[in-house]
Amino acid sequence: MSKEGIQINRLLNEQQMNGKVGLFAHVTIAPGAVLDDHTHHGETETYHILAGEGVYRDNGTDCPAKPGDTFFCEDGGTHGIRCVSQTPLEFMALIIKA
Repeated sequence: MSKEGIQINRLLNEQQMNGKVGLFAHVTIAPGAVLDDHTHHGETETYHILAGEGVYRDNGTDCPAKPGDTFFCEDGGTHGIRCVSQTPLEFMALIIKA
């Protein structure tokens, strides 16, 4: 899956996820690009920041995102992230089905 300025490299296939994981991926967001706010239903999502800097939006509240930070979006929560650094923002994304 990719959107302008966003590269999602899926690391597990459907068989490996065994119906329990919705996504395990390395995500790269280009400088200035945004992964729009979205809501999770019946699942949670975790982002672990690897490189670059961003702003993580958690249910309407902005938080700085830097390497080593981990963000958790609960079932029913809304989140998004944007790259604010001159280098790409890279993170691991994990969706677990509830």
